[in-house]
This record gives sequence, structure tokens and C-alpha cells, in this order.
Amino acid sequence: MSLPAELALRAVRFGYGTDAWELRIPALSFGREPLCGIVGPNGSGKSTLLKIAAGLLLPREGVVELDGCSLARQRRIQIARVLGFLPQECPALFDYTVEQVVAMGRHAHGGVLEMPNPGDREAVARALADVGLEALRHRPLSHLSGGERRRAWIASALAQEPGLLLLDEPTQSLDLHQAAAVMEILARRAADGLRVVAVMHDLNLAALFCDRLVLLQAGGIAAEGAPSEILTENHLFQAYGNRLEILRRPETKTPIVLAKK
Repeated sequence: MSLPAELALRAVRFGYGTDAWELRIPALSFGREPLCGIVGPNGSGKSTLLKIAAGLLLPREGVVELDGCSLARQRRIQIARVLGFLPQECPALFDYTVEQVVAMGRHAHGGVLEMPNPGDREAVARALADVGLEALRHRPLSHLSGGERRRAWIASALAQEPGLLLLDEPTQSLDLHQAAAVMEILARRAADGLRVVAVMHDLNLAALFCDRLVLLQAGGIAAEGAPSEILTENHLFQAYGNRLEILRRPETKTPIVLAKK
């Protein structure tokens, strides 16, 4: 696995040009804490922020730096050895097997689908085991459920072994049990040194697993800090409206966010 990396956005502004909406990030960094969640209502800029951080969208103003060097000046293969990115949707051009999909994560290290390198095979095997898909390794993607496909793509991102992994809704299409299991996997990898940044809609999973949250609202940072500091009535009512109820787990004081009539 690569050493932990630090990603910094400085004076970033971005717009799509079709309306007045704009993402504005004066200063934001990732990579210091094991697991950081990006939360906020629909349309607040979460996925856009992640794509800019990954170098897939170029800001209108400002700079994105990976370990002190501008992303725009680095080759994609260099970036991929340090920085991983998994989008919400991962369409496959061919009906690959699960193992082949996971092996795609080794491309940055020179690996190919056949995995002739022992290091590639080891990374793929570990990722398959992490997501619980060893028994399905030879099954085509078309024969999987939506949740199983999502886990296969997460395994591909883990097999890449970056220092910093950006995930856009990693628990999308997963039931409650599988979603919690995936977050536990990410937390374990983070404990081993991987740094994870994940866009999340489930505020309760974010409260349970994230060390830090960045709350977006209308294209800007409304607040950032520990989940206990962010998941409060003061912050959430402004971002999501007041049809929420915030409770605390008696034993840990972890926030619980509920909808109310």
C-alpha cells in the first residue's frame, strides 16, 4: 500500500456554466484523519467536490495539490499510484468476471487482468476477501445483484492500494447490513494506514464510522469537524431543514439522526 497522502484544495471555485450555481472552497485538506465523510443535502456539491479533488474536473479558479504538487501537472498514472477514486456509477464495457474487475485496480502498478505478478494476485485476493466475494470471483458482472456489483468495484479500488481513496457513495445499492459491513472494511483499512474520503448520504453511518465530517450547503462548506460537532440541530437544521430529530446513543453519545413528521 502507498504511504498516506495529503490532498489540499486552495481557493477553488467551479461552475458548470449552465446556471448560477457555483462550488466555492477557500481551503480544505484531506488525508490527516483515517476516514473523512462529505455530507450535505442533494445539490450541495458533494460529488462535484470529490471529482475536483480527484482531478477529473478542473476548477475555474484555485489549485488542487497532492502532496504539495499541483494535480494538473501530474500524469494520471502517477496520480493513480497515490490517489484512488470510485464514482457513484461504474459502467462496464465488457461482461468481466468479478476477479477481472478487481484486477483493474492494479493498472496503476503495471498489472493486467491476468495478474502475472504475485503482488497483484495478493492485492486482488485480499480485496476480494475484504468484501466477501471470494466465492463469486469467476462470476460475470451481469450475474450479480446491484449490491454485489458495488462491492466488486469497491474491491477494485482497494486492490489499487492507494495512500488516499476517494469514494462517491460507497454504500449505494447496499442494504443496511452490507452498508455497515463496507464501512467496517474501510475503517479497518484506514486503521492499517489507508486514508479514506467518502461522500455519504447516511448520516448515521457517517456518525458511526467517520473521524471527521465536512458539511456542504449550497456549494460551500457550512461546517467541518468531528461528527459530534457537526451532527447537531444548529448545523443540520440549516442544511436539511427542521424535519429532523437528533438523539444520542446512551452508551457512546454518538449522534442519531431521525426524520420526523
